[in-house]
Amino acid sequence: MKRILILGIGNILMSDDGIGVYIVNHIAESGMELPAHVELLDGGTAGLDLVPYLQGFDRIIIVDALKVDDKPGSVYRFPAALSKTSSSRMSLHELGVAEIVRHLNLTGENPEVEIVGIVPEDIATFDITISTSVLRSVPRVIDVIMESARQ
Repeated sequence: MKRILILGIGNILMSDDGIGVYIVNHIAESGMELPAHVELLDGGTAGLDLVPYLQGFDRIIIVDALKVDDKPGSVYRFPAALSKTSSSRMSLHELGVAEIVRHLNLTGENPEVEIVGIVPEDIATFDITISTSVLRSVPRVIDVIMESARQ
């Protein structure tokens, strides 16, 4: 069985920018039963400090706010490699994610990396709350993550 990590990233102090962290913590606190091969990690804004925690996983599902022109709360799922071929940044933390994956590769790790992105409404306000439109998408985001973890 493949070892899978669900990694939430973002800045919880900047409203919807923290949605990835919010989702991972919500799953952990909800008491939802995860398969034994699936783990959760609140990556916050740690960057390269995350590399040791990501080693040993076959698959990493990154949950993050997504910079696309769509309705706040919209949910996307795509391989991280797809974002590298795009001419514009899609994940708000894409550059950091790409650097983390590159460092993992340098250590001999080659996990499959997928992004589950949520379109934010507000990433500029210094606020620890998630906007209502983004909160409404949480059940859908969790469904998408769990579907991905079952594959």
